[in-house]
Amino acid sequence: MIIDDIVRILKRETKTFTPLMTDQIIAEYGRDPFLILISCLLSLRAKDLTTIHVCRALFKKVQTPKQLLALPRAELEKIVYKTGFYKTKARVLQSVSKDLLERFKGKVPETREELLSIKGVGIKTANLVLSAAFDTPAICVDTHVHRISNRLGLVVAKNAEKSEVALQKVLPKKYWSSWNRLLVLWGQNICVPVSPKCSQCAIKSLCKRVGVTKSR
Repeated sequence: MIIDDIVRILKRETKTFTPLMTDQIIAEYGRDPFLILISCLLSLRAKDLTTIHVCRALFKKVQTPKQLLALPRAELEKIVYKTGFYKTKARVLQSVSKDLLERFKGKVPETREELLSIKGVGIKTANLVLSAAFDTPAICVDTHVHRISNRLGLVVAKNAEKSEVALQKVLPKKYWSSWNRLLVLWGQNICVPVSPKCSQCAIKSLCKRVGVTKSR
């Protein structure tokens, strides 16, 4: 099956790539659902390299919803400043922490429905938390996953949400959690948005190159 081949090749080829931010968080702090959730929220519209440093600075001061909520807003804004949209992110982090304390006894819920009921938590974040923190099969579709899944010709979808629905139909459930990690690594290093490095691509023979007009 073509998907089996893609996963097998990408697992081999991405071993030497710089780990994703979520993988680094898990390596340093364990599978703490709250820290994974907060790191995901901070990573929105920010680069992994920036986010991981901000997370380390934040987690030196707070590691629970109660501690984060107690942190003065001005201090929190200063810590998360480099991830961009710092005022909004600081507000969301404290709002999420408050919701966790009031509705979930300070624990990150383990279902998609409950996660999405928290204001500030979107589908991408919910799926990544389910996958990374709870080892629950979930396809987290960001820009890389959406782009590459369509380029490969595995799905035909206009946006990330539609790509997720389409991928659920063609992707074996055993690959749901690893698909994001593999395609994000590949998208950051080889299958980049503009002029992908097709000459260096280990899965080019399996790719239909849908929408690719220029490559290297």
